[in-house]
Amino acid sequence: MKYYLIAGEASGDLHAANLMKAIARLDSQAEFRFWGGDKMKQAGGSMVHHYRELSYMGFWEVAKNLRKLHRYLDECKQDILKYRPDVFIPVDYSGFNLRIAPVAKKAGIPVHFYIAPKLWAWNEKRAKKLDRYVDALYVIFPFEEEFFRQRISIPVYYVGNPSMDAICDHPPPDAVHFRDTYGLDERPVIALLPGSRVQEIAKILPATLPLAERFPDYQFVIAGAPGYPENFYRRFTGNAGIPVIPNRTYDLLSLAHAAIVASGTATLETALFKVPQVVVYKTSQLTYSIARHFVGKRLKYISLVNIVADSPVVEELIQHQCRPGRIAVALEKILQPDHRTKIFESYHHLETKLGEKGTAGRVAQKILYGN
Repeated sequence: MKYYLIAGEASGDLHAANLMKAIARLDSQAEFRFWGGDKMKQAGGSMVHHYRELSYMGFWEVAKNLRKLHRYLDECKQDILKYRPDVFIPVDYSGFNLRIAPVAKKAGIPVHFYIAPKLWAWNEKRAKKLDRYVDALYVIFPFEEEFFRQRISIPVYYVGNPSMDAICDHPPPDAVHFRDTYGLDERPVIALLPGSRVQEIAKILPATLPLAERFPDYQFVIAGAPGYPENFYRRFTGNAGIPVIPNRTYDLLSLAHAAIVASGTATLETALFKVPQVVVYKTSQLTYSIARHFVGKRLKYISLVNIVADSPVVEELIQHQCRPGRIAVALEKILQPDHRTKIFESYHHLETKLGEKGTAGRVAQKILYGN
């Protein structure tokens, strides 16, 4: 069978790649065409565009690049109709994928949406679009199953969380070799995960770099996102001497003593690695104001860790709070043994809520066989 997938960021690339591998194990004739990233490329098939070409985040950022995004949408619509896949698999990235799904559905191509749009955070009215243009929905958080089943009539499956798969299957690095490779010393590591989009990195990284001087007993290390060369980060770090380790975030988290993490999937991944963290986020003032108006009415928290746990497991420092002084106070707190113990206990409960590994295999099974 022929499969067409679209993922629009680093986490989607990872989870889509694992799904492609799971499908290939069940379908020896599988052919893949996709919009995605390096991990999907490694899994096999033909890439149309890399996600970094269209990874704009926030209302203002999207508005500035609207003409370019429309060109990509038109190209994608034509490409999927030309390729005529047996199945279309949108992977998260709802702003783009919910515009492609109607094209596929009207052309008679089954649509299996993996990693459901976060309508519980933004606009539940858009659930009607899922009912019209999606054949099956695969959700990755326990509370999402009931949320969507109350609002749509298509099949909704809770399949577990794909981050469990990715982390359980990731072998820890040799610590000595890893440190030697990247010139790290013996100080405990504090990982900086400033996001995977240019806009995120440019806003968040400058607020975290000054901490290296305030905590000289720790070594701060930047987790470089896929697709960005080291010299991109040097625009922000200058001569501060903070190492950048590209495309090895899981290896870095395996060694980290603590982390400062941009809100997103990485907060959940950091928790599953049992690394105490401070969650930060900063965007343009316009984007923040609009998001606060919509999301603030629906959610008590913005980090996936706190949302899934439904409690303030990790501290969140957003927008004007995302500044060196506030982050330093929060970081000092999670370095204290008593507080770390509480975080580890909360992480254990979180992991229990997410269920067992095997998400990609369960989704592949349902896509191919419906059971």
